Amino acid sequence: MKKENKELIKVETKEKKINKSFHKFIDIIKKKWLINGTKTIILVSIILAIFFAINIVMKNLDLTPIDLSKDQLFTLTEDSKKLVKNISKNINMYFVEYSEDDTVIDLAKQYSKENDNITVEVVKASDRPDLVQKYGIETGSAGIIVECGERYKVLSSNELITFNYANSETIDLSEEKLTASLLLVSAEMIPKVYFLTGYSNLSLNSGLQFLNMYLQNEINEVESVDLLTTGKVPDDCDTLVIVMPSKDFEDSATNAILEYINKGGNILWFQTAIAQNVDLPNVNKILATYGIKPFEPGIIRESDETKMLSGMPDCILPNIENTEVTKKLQNSEGIILIDATKINTEEDSKLEELKIEKTDLITTSENSYLRTNFYITSNEPQAQEEKKSYTVGQMMEKTLSEANEETGESAKVSKLIIYGEAYFISDIPLSQGAGDPAIIYRQNRDVALNSIAYLSNKEEGIISRKNTGTITYSATEVENNVILIIIFAVPILIILAGIIVWIVRRRRK
Repeated sequence: MKKENKELIKVETKEKKINKSFHKFIDIIKKKWLINGTKTIILVSIILAIFFAINIVMKNLDLTPIDLSKDQLFTLTEDSKKLVKNISKNINMYFVEYSEDDTVIDLAKQYSKENDNITVEVVKASDRPDLVQKYGIETGSAGIIVECGERYKVLSSNELITFNYANSETIDLSEEKLTASLLLVSAEMIPKVYFLTGYSNLSLNSGLQFLNMYLQNEINEVESVDLLTTGKVPDDCDTLVIVMPSKDFEDSATNAILEYINKGGNILWFQTAIAQNVDLPNVNKILATYGIKPFEPGIIRESDETKMLSGMPDCILPNIENTEVTKKLQNSEGIILIDATKINTEEDSKLEELKIEKTDLITTSENSYLRTNFYITSNEPQAQEEKKSYTVGQMMEKTLSEANEETGESAKVSKLIIYGEAYFISDIPLSQGAGDPAIIYRQNRDVALNSIAYLSNKEEGIISRKNTGTITYSATEVENNVILIIIFAVPILIILAGIIVWIVRRRRK
């Protein structure tokens, strides 16, 4: 007990000394500095000098900027950091005619912090005419050059943003474009994605323009293919994308697709709901290759308000399963499907016979139902409309040949990823007349991009991407309090200090 009392006395004595020293310091400031006008000016000058010195030091430290935007638009995502961390080649990023304090420069410098092989340099066109001439930067314009040996990518400042004319919103693409350029110039192999044309109302140039842009940002070469012209699926095709065929395939096109499948080709298929039975024998023949039955008329609706969008039972919020394709989306906001249809597959015994393994990717809630009678206007499920969970996203893996240990040959497998909805990856707004393209909502685009990354054997491309829409302030409570102090409390304290100085000096007189 005595020992504890001694320690307590020591602590109290130390605190008294500190308080005495502090009060002594304040008295010196009040009596010797605030009374004399010259010394007051010197004191203010010292404070300002300290303030500017701190700013200079902080700038030289090149710290990552504090990002209080809702979707962290000014700081790199963890996925971008992972993607560039393993780049082993030297890459130069030249920002021609940019200002050092530009936000895109702050973003670019964060790549250098993640990987020493990436250098960032802001240059004037007049200082580096060799770069301007070599890469064709227009006179008087700003440009970005990403250079890795003989490979390079040139971006204009306009490419870092896009514009949604439906709601007059500017969309920032800086991180996507910069990350994509770094991966492009350093990549050993770039996947080739072909979109089948001639059978759908949606194409890369009409209705899928955002998807086309996003795919190219993800380091994919994207092209359309007309099988009636080519006679076959190109040999360099890593993924063939088929979007809601509204008419049947010709025999020649069907044979070309079957040949592609038998070589181990992979397909990404987006279906759409139908109102009545349509005779598409060749389309169904392709689907049957993977054990999928013809699509039936009807749309999936929700009766659970937590699983629909704003009271619209046709716009469902399905469940994302934990799979290799969708694993990065499980803890996200999810996706929105509009007028989805169910995917029907053969019985398990039949799939086993066809050497097909199925994996559910996206399913609806147990309270969803299929509406086949479109004359019913009620939003409530009818007696004949059974409530159950439906599969709206599925992967089918068809084994074409087994692995051969003697020859060392690996198994040949063809994969199909199919979704019972197509509009969710389109430029079509969710609401009639206006609004954002459906693909921008939540993680809609991630479903398509991650599916293609998986089918193209590009595992590092399976990520959850940041929303690059409108910048929204979203500080935490602590951050918000700090900002309010800086904005309001500090100026008030300075004003009060000035008043106190004036009063003290007046009384001394």
